[in-house]
Amino acid sequence: MSTRVILVRHGQSTFNVESRIQGRLDASVLTERGQNTARQVGAALQNLKFDAIYSSPLQRAKQTAEIIHSCLDSPPKLEIQENLREIDLPLWEGMLRDEVIEKYPENYKFWKSHPHEFYMEISTPEGKTKHYPVLSLFKQANQFWSEVLTTHIGKTILVVAHNAINRCLISRALGIEPCYYQSIQQSNCGINILNFTPPYPTFSEEQEPRGTVQLESMNLTTQIGEKFPKPRRNHQGPRLLLVRHGETNWNRDGKFQGQIDVPLNDNGRAQAGQAAEFLKDVHLDFAVSSSMLRPKETAEIILQDHPDVELKLYDGLWEISHGLWEGKFESEIEDGFPGMLQQWKEFPATVQMPEGENLQQVWERAMVTWNEIVRSVSGVGIVVAHDAINKAILCQLFGLEPEHFWNFKQGNGAVSVIDYPQGPDGLPVLEAMNITSHLSGGILDTTAAGAL
Repeated sequence: MSTRVILVRHGQSTFNVESRIQGRLDASVLTERGQNTARQVGAALQNLKFDAIYSSPLQRAKQTAEIIHSCLDSPPKLEIQENLREIDLPLWEGMLRDEVIEKYPENYKFWKSHPHEFYMEISTPEGKTKHYPVLSLFKQANQFWSEVLTTHIGKTILVVAHNAINRCLISRALGIEPCYYQSIQQSNCGINILNFTPPYPTFSEEQEPRGTVQLESMNLTTQIGEKFPKPRRNHQGPRLLLVRHGETNWNRDGKFQGQIDVPLNDNGRAQAGQAAEFLKDVHLDFAVSSSMLRPKETAEIILQDHPDVELKLYDGLWEISHGLWEGKFESEIEDGFPGMLQQWKEFPATVQMPEGENLQQVWERAMVTWNEIVRSVSGVGIVVAHDAINKAILCQLFGLEPEHFWNFKQGNGAVSVIDYPQGPDGLPVLEAMNITSHLSGGILDTTAAGAL
């Protein structure tokens, strides 16, 4: 039985509008827009039954949580959690962002490039000391998960907090290092969905979390009328919309397809059409796809609304080769290769597919191809590929090795948004992941969960 955590950032605040650093200051409140989008989140969550609801004590988050709470049917009591406070930036709090950049140009640049090493020298009764905001917040996130997950096993939890702490909660759950703090986006009233499944993870400061954690979706904003976040200011590089192909009959039936060239089924073509409608009004400058039938057809359907965009095909984006597993159901794989399927589900990095690939090989070819694409494009475009390839790309955005393969969900027809704000040589930013609202009408991914 899995534990589901719905993680929400507070609505727009007065300090957000002013581009003012908030941190732990409790001086800002929700704007009218912030209140309205909180109600929209409440409407999107209305049909879910929550067993616990937690909020940061800071009023911008607490207000958001109270509005969402008022929209739910028979919700549990709203609980205030101190470990959900926002990041502590004592020397900058209350200042306009431009004032910080002007007064502390080198420090601000270092904060953006090396957040895990950034510190502020502050005065304490014992004298001057170095305060590391991001590292401190990672410890705080660790404490929250340790306290809350153990008391709600198999339950559904709503958490309403802030930009920075949400980034750290997601990172800590998935094993992402603090150096990637700036590579995760959290929009006002953005929704994240995390699933914790047996064996339930344990968190300690001495080791990485152990257990199975899946990021089902990240930074969903369709519920507040925004397809996905706008690029950050001074954005220089490309924006890549990573799409998984639509459903095939083998996806639906749970048959392993791998590199067998199975076409889309009618539902898969409908999913591609829904993705096309979702992206219809997005200006596309380029389009890339795996050269296999199912992603190629998905891309072609999307491009019907963008007739001037040429589709380029890459063999390096082919799905993982399952070798002798291809064309087989799970029961047949278990009969022919006893124990390997369970090993694949629990320890995927250790599996060598018989007469096929291992994940390290997929990691290497996926990233070579991805880097080639990133360096060859500009503007906004689609990259249509497969479940394993997309997961490999998403993992490597954060330096995650193949053992993290199952951390990211990719639904058929889902869209993820990846920016390179500093250009191809800079760190990428995952703006949103596994958007499926155009397929289901809701925030949960209800697409087929069949074999790769």
